[in-house]
Order: sequence, then C-alpha cells, then structure tokens
Amino acid sequence: MGIFSRKDTTPAPAAQATAGPDLTALTGDYTIDPAHSTIGFVARHAMVTNVKGGFKDFTGTLHLDGADPTKSTATLDVQMASIETGNPDRDGHLKSSDFFKIDEFPVMTFRSTKAESLGGDDYRITGELSLLGVTKPLTIDLEFNGAAKDPFGNERVGFEGKAEILRSEWGLTWNAALETGGVLVSDKIKLVFDISAIKSA
Repeated sequence: MGIFSRKDTTPAPAAQATAGPDLTALTGDYTIDPAHSTIGFVARHAMVTNVKGGFKDFTGTLHLDGADPTKSTATLDVQMASIETGNPDRDGHLKSSDFFKIDEFPVMTFRSTKAESLGGDDYRITGELSLLGVTKPLTIDLEFNGAAKDPFGNERVGFEGKAEILRSEWGLTWNAALETGGVLVSDKIKLVFDISAIKSA
C-alpha cells in the first residue's frame, strides 16, 4: 500500500483517509471454493532458495459482517495428505513422522477468534491454528480483492492473505545441518492465502 502513502498538500477529511469499502451488502455466510482458492506456504531450503507448496484438499467458511467487520469469522480445515510441492519424494517425506505425521494428525484447522479493519481494503484476522495436536495463535493480514457475481449466478468475494510462523512452535523440528553452516529447512515459514468464497443462498 506504499504508493498510496505519498504526501499531499491538499487537506483531506480524516474519515476519507481511513474509510473502508461499503461492505454492508456483502453481509452473510460464505463457503470457500477450493477450485479457485489457494492455501500455500514458502520455506527456505538449504539457506539459498525457496520451496513453495500447497494443499489441494480443504474446506472452509466465512461469515462476513459488512457493517461491523469485527463480527466476521472464518474457519478452515486442511487435509494434510493433500500436500504438494512438485516433488513426490519430498511430499512423502513431509507426510511422514519426520514432519506432519498424517496418519496420526490428518487435519490442520484454523478457527478465528478476532477480526479487525485496518482501513481501506486491509483487514486482520486472528485465530487458533491446530497442527500436530498443538494449538497456537495465528494472525493473518488480509486484503479484500472485491466482490462479483460469476456467470453461474454465484455471489463471490475474494481475499489475499499472508502470515508467518515458526514451525518449531507446532512441533515441526526435523532438520539437517549443512556442511557450510546453517540448516536444510528454515524454521520460519511463510503462509499465503488466495481465497474465493461463494455466498450461501
């Protein structure tokens, strides 16, 4: 949002600077459309490059309150066996007991506990992420991408989101030391969300 923060010598009303879009008409319940959404992650590999991956099987819901965004909520359930990074051997390792232990912990969940407007199209949602039997808070920064009716008559909303976690806080501690120093897999993981959700009838 930096390009919008340039100084202007013309005074503007304070409300204009902080007002968000009028979302009152969007109030309602929505179902995340997995065919047009992405739940992804980025990890640093061998200290020199990024490996990107995502989950193909997930379900989720949104409740949007356009008049009072603080009353909005979100849920997400991710099937860990659906992880894909573009390398079958790596995917198999991630599903194993070294990482996600999918036989014991097949689902990762997120349940929101707080929502807030940051001004303009920016929002923040805080909730609890449960993974490997560990539940810890997670904060996701979101940008509202807009609303539209698709050719099939579905009312859709879109959001992009990002967050960062330390995987070790959820018990994901497997690693390997490099001869040149450092470790094979970063502790910090970037999470990325690209969400399209359909309004319930």
